Amino acid sequence: MRLSVVIPAYNEMDTLSSLVWAVKSSGVSDIQLIVVDDVSSDGTGELLKGPPGAEVDTVVHHSKNQGKGAALHTGIQVADGTHIIFQDADLEYDPKEYGTRIEDLEKSESDAACGFLGRGLNEASRFWHRMVNGFLTLVSKLFTGFRLTDTETCFKLFLADFLKSIEFEENQFGIEPEFTAKASEAGLRVVDVPISYQQRNFNEGRKIRPKDGVRALYVIVKYGLRNLVQQSAAIRLES
Repeated sequence: MRLSVVIPAYNEMDTLSSLVWAVKSSGVSDIQLIVVDDVSSDGTGELLKGPPGAEVDTVVHHSKNQGKGAALHTGIQVADGTHIIFQDADLEYDPKEYGTRIEDLEKSESDAACGFLGRGLNEASRFWHRMVNGFLTLVSKLFTGFRLTDTETCFKLFLADFLKSIEFEENQFGIEPEFTAKASEAGLRVVDVPISYQQRNFNEGRKIRPKDGVRALYVIVKYGLRNLVQQSAAIRLES
């Protein structure tokens, strides 16, 4: 297995160097580190031209800011691993858990692994954030049938062939529920696994906002209804 780690970066100068070293020290022997700079204005792009960038296998600079989803699209296109995992450019998720996620995938014989917050959830995440995530996850379950604890987590591991075969449409944070919806549509087997999490606040650069929750709900319903229509059409054709 070769693991491609896709890191979308926008104004992450304070944490990117530490993250690069953490990924390189994750313990995964065959790894490709990809950083996609989405036209940062804090010097992240320039930082990647120095020592941290030398440790990155592939650096891509967007010509204009397009959003997290677009950065993930780019990373998927240049990935050469058999599997792809997404890693936020901050230090909320621990790269040392890559090996465990790979083991989870292999033991369960699944096609993808999605992380959820295990112990310490109440300490790691605010009440309103837990409630919004819980609601979005519930709606997603109704459409996809996946028994996931948190559909909004960035810590997702997929087969590269699947991601490269899908044409994704969301360019912002709506990409997270789109991944789940497309995985359901493709009939993938997805395992739900516990992860550790160190949440940062908005003063530290956290970017997701309430409007992104509204967009996520729209995406869940949009692809969920589309999938139901396609399934209904297929049943009519068979009959």
